[in-house]
Amino acid sequence: MNDSDNTDFGFQRVPRATKAARVAQVFDSVAARYDLMNDLMSGGLHRLWKQTTLTMAAARPGQQVLDLAGGTGDLAAGLAGQVGPQGRVVLADINAAMLTRGRDRLLDRGLAASLAWVQADAEQLPFADDSFDLITIAFGLRNVTDKDRALAAMQRVLRPGGRLLVLEFSKPTQPWFARLYDQYSFQVLPRLGRLVAGDSDSYRYLAESIRMHPDQDTLRAMMATAGLDQCHYHNLTGGIVALHIGTKPRP
Repeated sequence: MNDSDNTDFGFQRVPRATKAARVAQVFDSVAARYDLMNDLMSGGLHRLWKQTTLTMAAARPGQQVLDLAGGTGDLAAGLAGQVGPQGRVVLADINAAMLTRGRDRLLDRGLAASLAWVQADAEQLPFADDSFDLITIAFGLRNVTDKDRALAAMQRVLRPGGRLLVLEFSKPTQPWFARLYDQYSFQVLPRLGRLVAGDSDSYRYLAESIRMHPDQDTLRAMMATAGLDQCHYHNLTGGIVALHIGTKPRP
């Protein structure tokens, strides 16, 4: 088999056709403890990273927003508050278990008026061209099999002048910090996953997938290649996470 038929699954090389199913197994396993593990793994920092994303998103009342790979709905909840009852936020995720958990959480919070739910693959978005004023994707792009195809799909469904915000783990900017981060990721996270979620393998994959994800400048270039303008990024927490922003050009 030609290696172009393979892709990364953590540090492994697997057939491209199998990656989505293997990622699905990971999130089926972690869905029930996903929010608790996020708090434990990041020391609560993921809430600050998402709040920064919401601040930069600044969706306006009445806008149409897509929260892609939206998981348990943290961003979607904040975006729904921004667009109000005149707007709409579509919470989309390829994983049924994560989408169901997110839907249930948001229904419990009384946010149904501004929300819709769609199970969708980021590479094959089931939306018309020029549908959304804003797209967010938080901690989901690194799990996509073909990131270039997914970015092109996001660009397609954005309206001219609309923005894409990609919040994702990235590369620490200081070597000493990167070494500490590696020790934490590969020694602490799998043990934490085993103790709290009963699953060390899934959290080992998550740590590996972060290391295989494109760095800040590479992802910025990928967004530009997908047809987005004004592509830039903001490093958060020393580059552990980066928020990338790009705009669909107007005709």
